[in-house]
Amino acid sequence: MIIGTAGHIDHGKSTLVRALTGVDTDRLPEEKKRGISIELGYAFVDVPGSSQRIGFIDVPGHERLVHTMVSGASGIDFALLLVAADDGPMPQTLEHLAVLSLLGIARGAVVVTKTDRVNTARVQTVQAEMAALLTGTTLAGAPILAASATTGDGVDALRALLFEASGADTARAEGQEHSQQQVAFRLAIDRTFTLTGTGTVVTGTVHAGRVQVGDELALTPCAPGQNPLHVRVRSLHAQNQPVTQAHAGQRCAVALAGLPKDAVARGQWLVTPSVALSTQRLDAELTLWQGEAKALRSGTRVQAHIGAAHLTASVAVLDVDQISPGGTARVQLVLDAPVAAWHGERLLLRDAAASRALAGGRVLDPFAPIRYRRTPQRLAELAALALPAAAERLAALVDVAPQGIDLVRFGAAQGLLTPAHISKPNQALEHDGHALGATQVKAFNAAALAALQAFHQAQPDELGPDTARLRRLAAPRLSLPLWNALLARLAEDGQVTLHGAFVHLPAHGVQLSATETRIAQKVQPMLDTAGFEGAWARDLAKHANEAEPLVRATLARLARRGDLHQVVKDLYYPPTTMQRAAALVRQVATNHSGDVQASDFRDATGLGRKRAIQILEYFDRVGLTRRVGDVHKLRAECTLFQS
Repeated sequence: MIIGTAGHIDHGKSTLVRALTGVDTDRLPEEKKRGISIELGYAFVDVPGSSQRIGFIDVPGHERLVHTMVSGASGIDFALLLVAADDGPMPQTLEHLAVLSLLGIARGAVVVTKTDRVNTARVQTVQAEMAALLTGTTLAGAPILAASATTGDGVDALRALLFEASGADTARAEGQEHSQQQVAFRLAIDRTFTLTGTGTVVTGTVHAGRVQVGDELALTPCAPGQNPLHVRVRSLHAQNQPVTQAHAGQRCAVALAGLPKDAVARGQWLVTPSVALSTQRLDAELTLWQGEAKALRSGTRVQAHIGAAHLTASVAVLDVDQISPGGTARVQLVLDAPVAAWHGERLLLRDAAASRALAGGRVLDPFAPIRYRRTPQRLAELAALALPAAAERLAALVDVAPQGIDLVRFGAAQGLLTPAHISKPNQALEHDGHALGATQVKAFNAAALAALQAFHQAQPDELGPDTARLRRLAAPRLSLPLWNALLARLAEDGQVTLHGAFVHLPAHGVQLSATETRIAQKVQPMLDTAGFEGAWARDLAKHANEAEPLVRATLARLARRGDLHQVVKDLYYPPTTMQRAAALVRQVATNHSGDVQASDFRDATGLGRKRAIQILEYFDRVGLTRRVGDVHKLRAECTLFQS
């Protein structure tokens, strides 16, 4: 368990920690000289009769150092809010109480210190004042103790309270052991240094998961356009002791192999590589401090604290016009620099001048959209993401997400080692790491069938569009894995027919009659030898010695079945020839950055310009290429004419 001390400057935080642990947390020469804490200080004490060890984070109390206090408070399990009996509540007492409450820290106690300097009545007065101040905060009802680090009065009672809290914390952690196995490791880096013979060492509080010596981890966030730097764990210290593994709720020092000190900085995270992410835009649930005088409006500039990171940002309120003091709403934070954050991570906002705690909350989605962030659809997604359990969040999100869910992306945003699975797969479509809700499946099925019907009406002589073209017509934003799964299910149900890369309605691909079969067999040799020039219907009729109208009808039927390709009216090609022509198109496109000029295709096929253009226009029509000015651009995702 990690205990954090908080309170006004010179109210006895470091002295009390020393009385509890025997460790002086003021380690810097400047701290010794001035008698105040400047940086975060750490101390540890063993719990009697247990293998557990309590860690203390001693934070600065000076107003100018509150950002350091926030860095320490973001990872604590239990808060000790200290107030000197002779002074009573002071400005940083109130500031630190606001910080603790806005960070959602609900386990803690108040300690009235320096009781040896005042009488009993004064101690009781301060205790009453603190009880009143706790009202309406997350620490309301917390025990309020009195102690003197100088005389030792009350220290044993406080120590017993902390040991009891540690036992409850351990029992809760053991009860969550199974779920924690699915959570990725995340450590918020608040200090870096170099040790001779060891190399670069980073320290911080483990927010989630567990790590072992030898594990590969990633440093995030990284510079825009760069990938996270991967590192290997050389050795570990947890709660100030050498260990082979560490877990959530511990102070941890991680020695990293082959990493220069200047490659890592305070505010970064050390995480399991699969959940490494970086964002400058996140959606969150935010509560405005009850003591604020004004409501919080969109466009407000703030100082944002997430983990050990501190950066500037602007607020966009999403579901209300403004947040009233004490009110809660959903917002989007637009950050001035990249930050790492995951669902549920606590955040704190201070005003632009960093003079007071303004609001606090938790991250809902680190992959916040730039557009349509206030639409009913997006607000429904945020409502789903606000649910308490990951499985609940995923099930609700799948129900409302119009384009389905990327499960890998969802797992990374949730900080999970593996994406959660849908509890009722028969009510949704899941394929290749993507999931789509039942309502959306029904809508996309209808859109695909309607698009096919319209295609057949507009181009009755063609078998149908290829799968990529139909996707552009019916579901252009749907992910490719979900689209393929959707078509496969429609084919299984007999609602569409897949003919190679082509899709058509079952009624459109009709069977040949005996006469049509005979004519098809007679014209096939001439079609096979026609090459890139193709064969005209009249020439095929003459060669087969069959009536021209009957041959035309047969050729059109063969084209609808996908057995022939009609490039222009009455000009036909067999699939093998079109496959060779398509291969030349792909080759030309590869040599010219995806572009196909008619002249280049003409030279590759040996055709005249007119026939080369006719074939390219057919490829545009069926979706292998698309016309942009005088250039035909290859559609890289198209699988037409590929064996």
